Amino acid sequence: MGSLTLTLVFLYAVSTVSCTPFINQLQPGQEWPTRSSVKQPYHQFDAVENEPKPNVAELKTAATDVEKEIIPDENTPEDPLAETVDRIDYSGAQVWKVSIEDVQVQRIIKRLTSDKLIESWGGNHSSLDIFIKPKALENVTAEFKNGDITYDIMIEDLQQRIDEENPPLDENELELQDRRGHRMTWKQYHRLDDIHGFLDYLAKTYPSIISVNSIGKSYEGRDLKMLRISDGKAGNKAVFIDGGIHAREWISPAVVTYFINQFAENFDVESDDIKNIDWYFLPVVNPDGYEYTHRSDRLWRKNRKYGLGISTCTGADLNRNFGYRWGGKGSSGYPCSDIYRGSGPFSEPETKAISEFFKNTAAKFSAYLTYHSYGQYLLYPWGYDNALPADHKDLDSVGNQMAEAIRKTGGSQYKVGSSSGLLYPAAGGSDDWAKSLGIKYTYTIELSDTGRYGFVLPASYIEPVARENLAALRVLASQV
Repeated sequence: MGSLTLTLVFLYAVSTVSCTPFINQLQPGQEWPTRSSVKQPYHQFDAVENEPKPNVAELKTAATDVEKEIIPDENTPEDPLAETVDRIDYSGAQVWKVSIEDVQVQRIIKRLTSDKLIESWGGNHSSLDIFIKPKALENVTAEFKNGDITYDIMIEDLQQRIDEENPPLDENELELQDRRGHRMTWKQYHRLDDIHGFLDYLAKTYPSIISVNSIGKSYEGRDLKMLRISDGKAGNKAVFIDGGIHAREWISPAVVTYFINQFAENFDVESDDIKNIDWYFLPVVNPDGYEYTHRSDRLWRKNRKYGLGISTCTGADLNRNFGYRWGGKGSSGYPCSDIYRGSGPFSEPETKAISEFFKNTAAKFSAYLTYHSYGQYLLYPWGYDNALPADHKDLDSVGNQMAEAIRKTGGSQYKVGSSSGLLYPAAGGSDDWAKSLGIKYTYTIELSDTGRYGFVLPASYIEPVARENLAALRVLASQV
């Protein structure tokens, strides 16, 4: 075992017993977690029966379950702080949107994914966005022509979109950074150090209402920093908000930090709906993956836990690793899959840290929101199968009010429904797990857009997307 591997193993071991101290030693309001105050349920997953014919769930799984080409930078240990990792180039790669309502089209899509010619970016019951590498374009085009399949080219050259996504700040913005005391701007996608520095800055600037704590460590030893905003009232309810579970979804941490900034800077003039809640924000659940997308592979999805044993593939999909109905539909046991569920429930240090936080917390959580991209959906449980919770009418009603607030603020149309009903089954998600804890208002929000840019949404969209979703968050605050 090499020295770097030993270092990573050591970091992982340390992460189970260590965390950073509070920035503010005297906390407002309730203390942070008290041990064993919230019951943590664990459930065995149900056996998954084979579907009689292809459907969107099968296509989604197949399109992310194909064996990927093993690229050394993706699947071997590296210095987590190194900035010299070779970047993966996506020049000539394309993204197409394809209608899959016809069964014959579904069969062709499934065969092409099995042949490793296409991969899924996302989809619902009517259409699928597929990623095609340059060397596969000719074959896929011929297959579609032979099958008389129509499609729309959403992204003609993926690398060009990546290059244009996050331009450098102008001189005026750079000067503002120096005056503000932190580097966050919401006109650019920022690296993890900027995000964490921003959280620390707020805790030092507003110590009467803001505190920051690391609830654990990532696989590569980075802090999982959580910020709390609270005025200290004993009767406050609590809302948990996370972002960045999937590394490539940059708009998610940007929107969550926008929320934090708005509440922190304007807390004195906020409505009672906002002030009567203890807000817990975890902007980057997957810091290792997030940094890797900035340094090497812009489209990396999973965490960066190195595969041991018979597999050398890196990472697990953290949103298939939570403990409720773990291992079911829409997840994979194949370590090279983008939807690999991990070796067991909460096998990953990032999800384990969240589980432990909820197991030990004294906060009275009324809502759990997890922000993703893309598609423009407001999704509620259940995701593990085509089923609904008993209070689904309440979830649907509030979800539709949130969607209407988004529409009125920015014009974006968000669809509302259960994860499995509106999209596809996906077991082991954080939203299902949170709902299983008894948290009533549990939502996965798939942010903009609907496919024109997909995961590489330009930075110019950060503020418009964040503003309209802040309006939705205020609606939720009025309901909890």
